[in-house]
Amino acid sequence: MTRVLVTGAGGPAGVAVIRSLLARADVEVLAADMDGWASGLYLVPAENRRIVPAGRAETFVDDLIAMCSADSVDVLFSTVDVELPGLAARRDELVAVGTALAAPSYETLTVCLDKYKLAKRCAPSTAVPETRLLNREGVGHDWEFPVIVKPRSGAGSRGVKLIADRGALEALGTDESILIQENLPGEEFSVDVLAALDGSVIAAVPRSRERVDSGVSIAGRTVRRDELIDTASEVARAIGLTGVANVQLRYSKAGIPALLEVNPRFPGAMPLTIAAGVDMPSLLLDLVLGQPVPSTVDFVELANVRYLEDVFLDPSDVLVSENAAHGEGPGEE
Repeated sequence: MTRVLVTGAGGPAGVAVIRSLLARADVEVLAADMDGWASGLYLVPAENRRIVPAGRAETFVDDLIAMCSADSVDVLFSTVDVELPGLAARRDELVAVGTALAAPSYETLTVCLDKYKLAKRCAPSTAVPETRLLNREGVGHDWEFPVIVKPRSGAGSRGVKLIADRGALEALGTDESILIQENLPGEEFSVDVLAALDGSVIAAVPRSRERVDSGVSIAGRTVRRDELIDTASEVARAIGLTGVANVQLRYSKAGIPALLEVNPRFPGAMPLTIAAGVDMPSLLLDLVLGQPVPSTVDFVELANVRYLEDVFLDPSDVLVSENAAHGEGPGEE
């Protein structure tokens, strides 16, 4: 029996991974989150629920390594952005306690989590919107307005603004933690990509985001467009992806899909990709364990809508965590 620990159990990505792996008879799933109210904790038996520090806490990685050792965890799945670089940087220490980390390399993570580095890395092989830093040179560039400004790091739409004209851009001052980017006018798609440990792309599943709530897709559909599949696969090769990532693309004025960003983790809309025929959490587990996996996995076109589902508990079953007392919500590690 393979023991797998999934962190970020309060987020939709964590819940998706937990549900995927629970369907396997050969896997025992442990679920972890910083908040005892995280819904995914209660998908597993009480003895397999864990409370961990916030992902930004100084002790987080040390505590995870100790937990993996104590629980004889074979594979660790982290579904939270801020946890991943610290864990990947100490991958060897996890291996030393018998735990494989199901995540991209540290180098891939650092490129993906800095949108400026990502644009520079992918520009030679992939369409990328014009991208400059918010410095004197960047502000002075001959932009076609409106433009987008966004943080170099960070997930979702936080900090993203549409800037109407040069006066508004100059009023922002200079800050090299901020990007200026060409505003692409076309449709946006997310592509879930699974790459083998040698970097070969096993599957790329494009999907639309028909309805979005707080940055998470709650309705969408998978779409079969070769240009989206090919572009996302090229991005995966450019960044040296091994494992799962979500590649966000938007069509340019020329009708070409261009790269917006890469989230090097499982996305919240993973249930749609799984239902469409590509069970990426289960496939990634097999890759990490050295089990045979098909060289390519196809998908079907499918639509989904998402709804809330209640889990009812005896109050004494809810795990107590210090983080909850500070008002930090489930999955916000």
